[in-house]
Amino acid sequence: MKRSMLFGVFLALVVVTVAFAQGKPNFQGVWAPQTPPAAAAPAGGGGRGGGGGPMTVTQTATQLTVERTMGQNTMKTVYNLDGTESKNEMAGRGGGAPTTSTSTVKWDGAKLVITTKSEGANGPQERVQTWSLSPEGNLAIEQPGQGGAVRTTVYSKGK
Repeated sequence: MKRSMLFGVFLALVVVTVAFAQGKPNFQGVWAPQTPPAAAAPAGGGGRGGGGGPMTVTQTATQLTVERTMGQNTMKTVYNLDGTESKNEMAGRGGGAPTTSTSTVKWDGAKLVITTKSEGANGPQERVQTWSLSPEGNLAIEQPGQGGAVRTTVYSKGK
């Protein structure tokens, strides 16, 4: 009797764990931004969501790593997926001194919300990005823009 009860509890935990894990999307891959036609580009936005170029995303159970190539430099950002703070060094603007940003990540259902705080020229800054996958397999990254508008950059997975 004890064995069957223990097995039942174990089986229930496995089912709950698998169901919970299935709700978390895997963002891993090489992603390129979709560029809308010039006529559909938002005013002042350049049509690319503020410079979101191609990126390579690696995801494990504990971390999300994003690598982007900017000119001759590769920028690597690592986020802890367990809600603990992640610290990343960012290149300074115009050859200035590098700055350190602090990010926290939380899951909102199947969406990943990344909140990053850094020290900018005008004082402390906070940026929030929300990552989600569409049914078609595209990656959408939303972040607040100027005037309260939400800016969305949609990425297609490379072949």
